[in-house]
Amino acid sequence: MVKLPRITISAPHRSSGKSTITIGLCAALKARGMDVRPFKKGPDFIDPMWHEAATGRDSHNLDQYMMGDLTVMQSFQRHASGGDISVMEGNMGLYDGMDIEGSDSTAGLSRLLKAPVILVVDCYGMTRGIAPLVKGFENFEPDTNVAGVILNKVKGGRHESKLRAAIERYCDAEVLGALPQEKEMGIAMRHLGLVPAREDRGLIPAVEAMRTVVEQDLDLDRVVELANSAPALEMVDIPPVSIPEPSTRIGVAMDSAFTFYYPENLEALRAAGAELVPFSPMHDHALPEVDGLYIGGGFPEVHMDALENNTAMRTAIRDAIMRGMPVYAECGGLMYMCGSITYEGKTCRMTGALPYGVKMSRRPAGHGYVILRPTGKGPWPAFGDEIRAHEFHHSSLTGLAETVFAYDVARGSGIDGRHDGIVADNLLAGYSHVHSLATPGWAGAVTGFIRGRGYRAP
Repeated sequence: MVKLPRITISAPHRSSGKSTITIGLCAALKARGMDVRPFKKGPDFIDPMWHEAATGRDSHNLDQYMMGDLTVMQSFQRHASGGDISVMEGNMGLYDGMDIEGSDSTAGLSRLLKAPVILVVDCYGMTRGIAPLVKGFENFEPDTNVAGVILNKVKGGRHESKLRAAIERYCDAEVLGALPQEKEMGIAMRHLGLVPAREDRGLIPAVEAMRTVVEQDLDLDRVVELANSAPALEMVDIPPVSIPEPSTRIGVAMDSAFTFYYPENLEALRAAGAELVPFSPMHDHALPEVDGLYIGGGFPEVHMDALENNTAMRTAIRDAIMRGMPVYAECGGLMYMCGSITYEGKTCRMTGALPYGVKMSRRPAGHGYVILRPTGKGPWPAFGDEIRAHEFHHSSLTGLAETVFAYDVARGSGIDGRHDGIVADNLLAGYSHVHSLATPGWAGAVTGFIRGRGYRAP
């Protein structure tokens, strides 16, 4: 058995304030000298970046739908071990998920990990009505331990007293604090949620603002006590990760335009024999000496002026692809591979490696889990008959004609509603984001293909 203090931060529904409270809580616990290990339930890149900014630790995603229970437990125990406290941020509402029985909800994750839940409730326009809401969450799945409540957007002292009185009279969960409605924590938003912390380091002072609010308005001692009350977990076998001597060099696009990388994906590539060489499509004028490229997601549309203005890099990438350099591109990487991006009435040129235009929309063009089935036309051997991944993009491609696809889409939107993963010689570019813990053959397939092509920079 292993004792790992832990809590889950969730809410009745999304946009209740759980992300900002989680960030502030992580920062406040770290300021106390605690080694805080952050986690995010579900597929997400942006919230984990803020967790990292608050704790100085990588935040790891836990997703039962994509990974399965055993892999989730292995990842949690591996990354929580040695820490003083683990803080897991839920996604959507506590009981929301794909499975009608709730196995893949935040509540399902908390039951699997036997973690007490702290419920963040948006109290705007609510007084006594908070009691049936909290009571319903306590009783809906009684084996979900809803242990505490944080009152958010509280109008004032009188409002708070009414809320506290209702919960104390009717509910078992205790009130751990109340955040005033007028508190401004200075965090910026965008169409997929918070602006990524790695995109603009000038946003980091917002972490301190969130920490200050949490320190003032939450009972941190009681939060730690709840985390320590979590029962010991039965230990699982955790597969070791060994990093061999690199046998291939992969350039990884890393700058403000491309920030979406799971730490497990980078680790898996290294374990498969890759040396990862970061470069900036925005600022560098030449590619490093590499055997292939991995261009992840991000917000290239926000930085499309800088990407267009770096003609040298756009030309270098296009020419290298024409000479046979292998490239794997996800979402934002796909957009950068295309001929242009049109956003807010303006069009900027991208690499032109693919002959399509990218058009941004206000509403999501694809958002949620995807199930991919290999067509057999991809540039590397399939890593499974079915791939569970995810997508969230506000863009679509224009000018699609005869196109070779690596995947049929059984669930989700992909590129055209039926396919994903455009194949063009040694390039594969699609909207779906894979996670190496959900697709354990991915890193070996990508690295092996790049190594096998034998491309060398001129």
